[in-house]
Amino acid sequence: MQYSFSAKAQYRLAQITDCHLLASAEGVYHQVQPAAHLAAIVATLVIEQPDAVLLTGDLTQDHTAASYQLLAKLLAPLSCPVFCLPGNHDDIAMLAQLCSEAPFRPERNLQLGDWQLLLLNSKGDTPAGAFVPAEQAWLQTACKHSSAAAIWLFCHHHPAPLHCFIDKHGQQDAAALWQNIATEPRIAGIAHGHAHYAYQSQQQGVTIVGCPASSVQFLATPDWQTKDDGPQWCDWYFAAQGSVSWQFRRLQLSK
Repeated sequence: MQYSFSAKAQYRLAQITDCHLLASAEGVYHQVQPAAHLAAIVATLVIEQPDAVLLTGDLTQDHTAASYQLLAKLLAPLSCPVFCLPGNHDDIAMLAQLCSEAPFRPERNLQLGDWQLLLLNSKGDTPAGAFVPAEQAWLQTACKHSSAAAIWLFCHHHPAPLHCFIDKHGQQDAAALWQNIATEPRIAGIAHGHAHYAYQSQQQGVTIVGCPASSVQFLATPDWQTKDDGPQWCDWYFAAQGSVSWQFRRLQLSK
C-alpha cells in the first residue's frame, strides 16, 4: 500500500519518537510526564500544520490499551495524516488497530513528489532491533517498484553503533540492512528513534539521523543516564530533485 501526497514544491513532515506514554496522562517516566510533553508538541504542530507526522516507535511505555487510547486522544487535534512505526515497547496488534482510525494511517510507503519514504519495521523479539527476511524482501520490492528520484528510510532502532550503552539494544541485523542499502543508490539516508538523542552521521555515503525523544533524552555514556531537556522532535523538509534538510526542535515548558 502506498500513500501519495498532492504535488507541491516542498513537503514538511514532523518526526516524533519515543513518547513512552503510560495508561494515565499523569503517569511519570524518568521524572517527566510524557503525555504533557507530547501534548505540547501537538499544540505547536496544530499551529504550524505540517503535511504529515511520523511516529517512529516506543509510542507507549507499558503497551496497554489505555496508553494507546491516550495517544489517539493527544493526536486527535492534528488535521494531517499520522504514520506509525513500532518500537520495542509497542504492541503490534494494538498499533495496527490505532492505525485504522483517523488521523492515523496504515501505509508504510509514502510518495512525496521526487521522494519515496519507506518506513521499516525493526521490532524484534527482544529490545534490540531486527531486520527479518520478510522485511528485507519488503524493502527490496518497494525500491524495485519505486519511480522516485530519491529514497529515505525511517525505522525505530539505530542502524549503526553509537558507542554507548544503547548499542546492546541496537540493530542486530545491521549487516543485512546495510547490504540492502548498498544495492539501491537512490537511498540517501535513514532516520531513527530509540537512542533518545539528536545526532547525524554518515556510513557508506548514507546519512544517518537520530531523532530526539519527545519524552526524555539519553546521555551517550557507557551507563544508562537520562535528562529532561523538554519536549523534542525533528522537522523534515523534502523538496524536488532529491533535496532534503532537517531541524531538531525543542520546547521549553514552564515548571
